[in-house]
Amino acid sequence: MKGKWEKLYSKNGLAARRIAANLLAIEPGSRIPRVSDFATETSLGRGTIQGALRLLEEIGAIVLEARGHLGTFLVRTNRELLWDIAGLGSVMGAMPLPYSRKYEGLATGLVQVLERMKVPFNLAFMRGSSNRIDALKAGRYDFVIVSRLAAELAIENDASIEMVKNFGDNSYVSGHEIVFSDPNNTSIQSGMRVGIDYSSADQHLLTEYETEGINVQLIEVNYMQLMEMLKNNEIDAAVWNKDEILHSEKMGKGSFRSIKAQELSRKVNEATMLLSRERVELRDALLDLSVSNVIELQIQVEKGEIYPHY
Repeated sequence: MKGKWEKLYSKNGLAARRIAANLLAIEPGSRIPRVSDFATETSLGRGTIQGALRLLEEIGAIVLEARGHLGTFLVRTNRELLWDIAGLGSVMGAMPLPYSRKYEGLATGLVQVLERMKVPFNLAFMRGSSNRIDALKAGRYDFVIVSRLAAELAIENDASIEMVKNFGDNSYVSGHEIVFSDPNNTSIQSGMRVGIDYSSADQHLLTEYETEGINVQLIEVNYMQLMEMLKNNEIDAAVWNKDEILHSEKMGKGSFRSIKAQELSRKVNEATMLLSRERVELRDALLDLSVSNVIELQIQVEKGEIYPHY
């Protein structure tokens, strides 16, 4: 076996490393790209590509079956081995702090589905979508989870990142509403002190749209402190995540009156996965991540059918 691994440092071996990441995205039983397609994509010769595929079979990473004019099919893969050969290493992701059942469910879904995919994986938690996106661009994380709104704003400002997975409506939050320290209030009025967290694209834009044209004092606050400041009457109102509404039973509540805030709120509800465009091999490998399986586990956690595991 040692001799076989040493072959990965040959010309064919280097090609095998590049092809391995591509094969991670292909389901067993499916046809693989033609040799000419691999050659075009990698700018390598057909003979080198054929040698790379033979080497991957020899090492035991894949089993192929030629079916004449139908092409060559991937019969079986050793995903852990392919992952190692591709040199992808351990994947590090970051998502919001798991302070709600929805976030706990999303974390559980990501962890369990990636474990089933045999992806070496660690998940970190970081407050603020802008903080997570900055960490992604700095190379501290391989991917980050943010709302679709935060993702689109980030991509507008920096073409070096891209969305690789969208998890659908209500996968990030169930929605937002305005919470008031006075239980009799249902809308933001002139003179109020309104909490705003500029590190959260979602919360601060919703707040700015809802207070547009109203003479209020915006108080910069860490999102995790908003509810405590409302209870202590240090601020009068704040945009808050509906998934955490249990912490605000004795407070006033109101829906968005601003059309812009209402429209924006719909974009905030969807979770997305952001990746650096340079990580082509990782993107290809993560294409196989099943969104439906992640969401199924998220819903089970939210309903209390399974315990969170992340």
